[in-house]
Amino acid sequence: MTMLFYDKLTVLKGVDKKIKKLTPVNDERQELWQMVEEIIHHKVLGCCLTHLPNEHHHEFLEMFHARPHDIKLLEYLDTKSKKNMKKIIKEEIKNLTKDLLLLDSHKV
Repeated sequence: MTMLFYDKLTVLKGVDKKIKKLTPVNDERQELWQMVEEIIHHKVLGCCLTHLPNEHHHEFLEMFHARPHDIKLLEYLDTKSKKNMKKIIKEEIKNLTKDLLLLDSHKV
């Protein structure tokens, strides 16, 4: 798995326990974690682009594709958006975690 600039911001309290509760099969757990990681990726990038002015989208995406692990991307986002993107991303992940924990095991 590739390290991404936002990895340290993604705290998913209780999600591992929920996934273990949903299925005892290791392969299925790994598949669920892969889905969670994809959802996080889409949520975070969507959040970044929502708060970043349109004229900076292309540059940000080029920087991200060249160096997805570079934590300086957060500084870039803060500067160009004039917002605390670390705080915004953490809040987005917190809301996502709540949604994931509300999943009913009978509907998955």
